[in-house]
Amino acid sequence: MASITIRNLDDDLKARLRVLAASHGRSMEEEVRVILAEALSRQDKPSGLGSRIHSRFAAVGGADVELPARKTKARAADFDE
Repeated sequence: MASITIRNLDDDLKARLRVLAASHGRSMEEEVRVILAEALSRQDKPSGLGSRIHSRFAAVGGADVELPARKTKARAADFDE
């Protein structure tokens, strides 16, 4: 396992970290590991536009949309016009 040292940490930030860690029943070191793991795991999941739209509406219960039945057969696009 690797270790890191964080220098010049603001006293207020350290105090807030200590309180947060205590509220979760963890040491400050463990709290920092959890915070880093959560922050980096969010970056590991790139999502496309459709996924981001889905997650936004899923948070409010989603949106059900009825699609009308297709009346004509699908055809290739014509770009000559």
